[in-house]
Amino acid sequence: MRFRTFKNTDLTVSEVGFGMWTISTGWWGNYTEAEALALMHKAFDLGITLFDAADTYGNGLSEEYIAKAFPKHRDEIAIATKVGYDFVTHGEARGRGQREIPQNFSPEAITRATEAALKRLRTDRIDLLQLHNIRMPQVEDDALWRTLEQLQRGGKIRYYGIGLGPAIGWMYEGINAIRERDFTVVQHIYNMLEQHPARAMHDAVREAGKDTMFLVRVPHSSGMLEGHYTAETVFPPGDHRAHRPRSWLLNGVKKVEQLRFLESAERTLGQAALQWLLADDLVASTLPNIYNEEQLIEFAKAPETPPLTTDEMERVAELYAENFGIEEDAPKYKGTMELPAETAV
Repeated sequence: MRFRTFKNTDLTVSEVGFGMWTISTGWWGNYTEAEALALMHKAFDLGITLFDAADTYGNGLSEEYIAKAFPKHRDEIAIATKVGYDFVTHGEARGRGQREIPQNFSPEAITRATEAALKRLRTDRIDLLQLHNIRMPQVEDDALWRTLEQLQRGGKIRYYGIGLGPAIGWMYEGINAIRERDFTVVQHIYNMLEQHPARAMHDAVREAGKDTMFLVRVPHSSGMLEGHYTAETVFPPGDHRAHRPRSWLLNGVKKVEQLRFLESAERTLGQAALQWLLADDLVASTLPNIYNEEQLIEFAKAPETPPLTTDEMERVAELYAENFGIEEDAPKYKGTMELPAETAV
């Protein structure tokens, strides 16, 4: 395993992290507590130190798992979690049909949610607190950002930032926050098949000269870049991928076949997908969806595999620029993808 330190902080994390949503929500299959904790222990043994949860994952279950898995290793791991959904009132943030529940980003709600997360985590501080899937009103809400500063001064959280989603998009929610606020992390979707609008956010950090870095979720495009899907793949009814159109699967398989040149005796396609992301120095860590030990080992070893060469990076860029030669409907993005002419920069 290799490690990176967030700019202008003393927070170091493993280049491959462990996203808790896979084992605590049921969206990627169901896990017993024993199975979930065993995967977490294996991840730690492999050098993974970043565990990324959310208060709404399993209605607090993801945070409880971290507390149960590492009662004696608090100083050896980095805990990231997210707040903002009112799951106490409305239940889990998304049902099987990707339904979102109401959010509450009031200062009182964020303070209350942070305190509750600390109790479930059985710790006195959260290393990275993220506002879970913020919208533009939260970017502009000074009271909300003052609340985060107060929580940081009080020692409840070490650093803070934002998560963007749930679907891909939210470009100006990210860009405006980067330009207008000072914070440590943005968590977003980014992978070889879905480079926009994440790349625009990375450019915004560089243009603004900010220290913000990124946690990348869905680095394998919902498993597509692991290289195991075929046109005959069928997802279980409870699996969130079952809600995607069939064209997503068929076109994705065609695109992946054109990326097979990244595979070698020393590197799987799934490992190459992580190395492609880690070539960007603004990426602090990647959060692959981990659902069995074999895959966990593969991903944890990714930083030790050969980095992509300049020629390989350029070939990926060329394929993406021509959409892999596939004609398909334009991606459907969420959030603010354009600004009014009078506010555009």
